[in-house]
This record gives sequence, structure tokens and C-alpha cells, in this order.
Amino acid sequence: MKKADLLFFGIVAAVLAPLFVSDVVYDAYKTTNATHPYFMAFLKFMILSSIGEMVGLRIKQGVYSYQGYGIIPRAIVWGFLGVLIAFAMNIFKNGTPVLLQTLGFENACQAMMGSFSWDKLITAFCISTAMNTIFAPVFMTVHKITDTHILNCNGSLTSLITPISFGKILSELNWSVQWNFVFKKTIPLFWIPAHTITFMLPGEYQVLFAASLSIVLGILLSVAAVMSREK
Repeated sequence: MKKADLLFFGIVAAVLAPLFVSDVVYDAYKTTNATHPYFMAFLKFMILSSIGEMVGLRIKQGVYSYQGYGIIPRAIVWGFLGVLIAFAMNIFKNGTPVLLQTLGFENACQAMMGSFSWDKLITAFCISTAMNTIFAPVFMTVHKITDTHILNCNGSLTSLITPISFGKILSELNWSVQWNFVFKKTIPLFWIPAHTITFMLPGEYQVLFAASLSIVLGILLSVAAVMSREK
């Protein structure tokens, strides 16, 4: 392990450790999470998803960042995307059980309020499937567009206020990789099972767990980006 790796993981540990070793910090986290859930979603995704992207970059290119990569604007964008994810999670975890009840699965809403059961597992799976087939493809495409835009702006903070050329970027995306890898493989093989677990957890832990999963998302999207460049 190189000195850069020790420094990186040392910083990550220093940022996250207080949550696990200090009751005061953890209680403050729980209180803020309950009173300002979307602000906390912003922070969780900004931090954890950025870690994922940097680890993915390190695995594939040997560095955690480089000139023009734009880790700061990427982190800020991740924060806003995290808020959208928190919105989507609330929409689907509340709406899908109601839909299931109209389809004859009368125990769906009640199951999600109880402890583990097969009904809860089935309902959580349906919530995850709905979110990952309706919301996730749009989200992943938007994220790819913002990443490309930041690179086109040489990683500058001005990328946050520079108009995005949506049409141009969309026309230049490698849709083979986006469809065959990002959509067809990561969604059914990873995200639907992973978010099934997410929706089985108590509500106060769901966004944090989803943000932790975004570390994996950062790595997967880094792999997709490398595949896109190699084609």
C-alpha cells in the first residue's frame, strides 16, 4: 500500500470514526437526520459517493484524482443527486405498497411496518424493482451527463454554473456500455437486491445505507467509463 493510500484511508477513517466512537456525535447525527433528512442526504451522498468515485479511479488508473477530474464539483453534484435519491426512496417506499394493495396484496403496507417476514421481503423487493426500473435509468444517465460536463469544463468549479449541453452529451454517450453494462447488469444483478435490503431496514438507516451503496456505484460507473473509452 502506497503512502497516498494510507493518507486517503486515514482521512476517510478520521471523518467517519466519530460516528462510531462518540455517543455525542452519534446522537447529534440521529437528531439532525430526523429533523433535516434532505440536508443529511446531501452530506451523506456528497461524502460517500465521492469516496466511491475516488476508490474506483484509484483501482483503474492508479490515482485518486487528477488535474481536470473535478472531485469538488463532482462531490457537490453528488450531494444534489443524493437529495433526489432520498425523494425517490420516499415516493417509492410509500407508493409501491399502496399499488400492491390495489393489485390484491392486501398486507403490503402493514408488512412494511413490522419486523422481518416473507410479506415484507416481497414488498421490499417490489419497491426496489419499481425504483430501479423507473427512476434508476434516468438517474444514472443524468449522473453520466453531469460527469461528462465536469470533464468538459476541465474539472473547474465553474462547471456548476456553466450551461450543460444535454443534447450534445446525450448524442455522444456510449449507449452500448450504458445499456449493456450499467442498465442490464448492474440494475438486476446488484441494485435491485441491494435496495431490497435497504427497504427492509428501519427508515432512519435507509438513506445512509443507500449512500454507502453509492460507494459501490462509484466503482461500477468508473468501470463503465473505462469500458466506454476502450471501445
